[in-house]
Amino acid sequence: MFHDSAAAPKIPLSVVIVARNEERNLRECLESVAFAEEIVLVDDFSEDATAEIAAEFGAKVFRRAMAGDWGAQQTFAIRQATLPWILLLDCDERVTPALAEEIRARVASGENCAYAVKRLNHFKGARVRHGVLRPDFVPRLMPRAGTRVEGLVHPKILFPYPLRKLREPLLHYTYETWRAYLEKFEKYTRLAAEKSFAEGKRARFFRDVVLRPAFAFFKMYVLQGGFLDGKIGWILSVNHYFYTEMKYVRLYFLQRECGKEFGK
Repeated sequence: MFHDSAAAPKIPLSVVIVARNEERNLRECLESVAFAEEIVLVDDFSEDATAEIAAEFGAKVFRRAMAGDWGAQQTFAIRQATLPWILLLDCDERVTPALAEEIRARVASGENCAYAVKRLNHFKGARVRHGVLRPDFVPRLMPRAGTRVEGLVHPKILFPYPLRKLREPLLHYTYETWRAYLEKFEKYTRLAAEKSFAEGKRARFFRDVVLRPAFAFFKMYVLQGGFLDGKIGWILSVNHYFYTEMKYVRLYFLQRECGKEFGK
C-alpha cells in the first residue's frame, strides 16, 4: 500500500520523527515516506530495535533523552534536519500514496505556507469516526526555517507561516494495544497535573473531580457523537471520563502534598 511513491524521484523534504521503543510501528511508517530525501529520527534511548530499523532505512539517527519534554525533543529533531521542508510524523502514522503526491506538489510549489492534514484515527485497528478519536486536523508539513515545538503534554507547533489544509488524509493507528493505552494514560495524566500545578491552577473537588469527568463523558458520547461508533464509542467515552478524573485527582493531591491551598 505504501510503496507506490518510492519509484518516483525523491523530494527535498526532511521527515522528522521522535521515538522510543517503536519497533512495532516504525517499519511501516518509514515505508510510507520513501519519497523523502531525508529522514531524521531522534531516539529516546529505546530498549528495542527502533534505532536499528531507522538506520536500515537510511535515517539519520540521534540519541537524546526526552526527559518528559516532547516539545524540546521535537524541536531538537527539527534542528537536525537539513532540507528546506519538513514533515512531522509520529511512528503510528502512515502517509498514503495520495497524500504523498499532494505533499510532493506542495513542496514543488515553493509557497511559504504550513499545511495541516486530517488524521483518520484508528483504535485497535478499527476506524473511529466520532467522539474522542474523531478525525482531527494537525499541522504536519511546513518550511523548516522558524519552526519549533513547545509543550509537554499536548505540544504546540509554532511557525511564522499562514496555515492551510491538505485534501488527502493521514492514517493514524493509535493505541494498538491496551498496554500502550494505559502507559500513555499514566504518563499524560501525570504530566497534565504537573503542568497545571506549575501554571498555578488548582483543583476543586466537586467542580473538577466530580463534575468535570461527567461532562467530559457527556460531551464525547453525546455531543460529539461517540454513540454512533457503537461499542468502541462507549469504551472510549468512558475512558475519557477516567482520564479527565485522574488528571484532576492527581492535581488535587499534588496540591495537598505540596502544602498548598486547595478548593473544598
